[in-house]
Amino acid sequence: MPENILDDISHRRYNPLRGTWLLVSPHRTKRPWQGQQESPSRVTLPDYDPACYLCPGNKRAQGDSNPQYKSTFVFVNDYSAVKEEQAEYKQAEDSKDLSSLLLKADSVTGKCYVLTFAPNHNLTLADLDPSRILPVVQAWTEIYTAHLSPTSSLANVAQPTTLAPSGISITAPNAQYRWMQIFENKGAAMGCSNPHPHGQVWTTTGLPDEPAQELEQLKKYRHEHGGCSLLADYAKLEMEKEERVVFQNKTFLVVCPWWATWPFEVMIISKGHKRALVDFGDDEKRGFAEAIAEVTRRYDNLFETSFPYSSGIHQAPLEATEEEIEASHFHMHFYPPLLRSATVRKFLVGYELMAEPQRDITPEQAAARLRDCGGPLYREAL
Repeated sequence: MPENILDDISHRRYNPLRGTWLLVSPHRTKRPWQGQQESPSRVTLPDYDPACYLCPGNKRAQGDSNPQYKSTFVFVNDYSAVKEEQAEYKQAEDSKDLSSLLLKADSVTGKCYVLTFAPNHNLTLADLDPSRILPVVQAWTEIYTAHLSPTSSLANVAQPTTLAPSGISITAPNAQYRWMQIFENKGAAMGCSNPHPHGQVWTTTGLPDEPAQELEQLKKYRHEHGGCSLLADYAKLEMEKEERVVFQNKTFLVVCPWWATWPFEVMIISKGHKRALVDFGDDEKRGFAEAIAEVTRRYDNLFETSFPYSSGIHQAPLEATEEEIEASHFHMHFYPPLLRSATVRKFLVGYELMAEPQRDITPEQAAARLRDCGGPLYREAL
């Protein structure tokens, strides 16, 4: 049966990274980008906002003052979701007690950071060229390196760099944490409370559900296929087919995954088997910065608006077995909610909440749209 029949019939697609399925209903809309037509949105924010907690030189919510930083700036989150020190909690285990069986809880400690991407209040990653995103990649790398377990094999292979230093200074955590989640929520639609370009880094003692689920699938694939990397094989397959490829350079592939849930969801995958940021040499760091620039600029160009999304990096855990380290494959998810225009969004409701994810636009259609959105950022012509 030819694959293009999937453009016309309802079908389910398998997500090998999670071991789950989703429903695709392409017949519901043949031209998913037809909808309300809107004028291009203009950025009205100032370059500097004296009331912004993240702008250089300003005071933050707890009273500390930001330095007059010129590139990136990192600090411990004033309202961290997890803390390094708290009261201890240990649940008693009793197989005969229903509470210990059904009302389980584990205490979690950790450390949360905020990382500004640029000193300019009115810019986003889409406005930055790769050379200005590179210090962000450098900062992520330094934060990850500073939290790696000293017993991890990754702690011994961090690549020396000839790139300009980011100026990041991270104090060592007072405990060894298991996981580091690097992420960005862009836009009010994604719950972002401050428009200044920034992301967050959370480290925790536990391994969260989504990366844990992915890691199990990556280990399973490696075991069943003679040590091969699931995502390396997937990247090779996507480059051969080209249907879902949005952009690629020497070191990274940007693709709308076969199993994507969100309408214009993309994933940045390292072409080679890179387990974590510390595996990157200078070329990989530049290639990753370029891939981020391409994704974010194409997003903004798609509906000529500052495109909201949540993005996050998945890589090897900070503390891991050698099996977990070798099974890990560096990749970055982008989950954007927009469907047909700057204001028409996709919601995960009803069937999605009660059964499984569902989408109308196929990943192939989404990739074609994003491929056509290259070139200069639309705001430059306004």
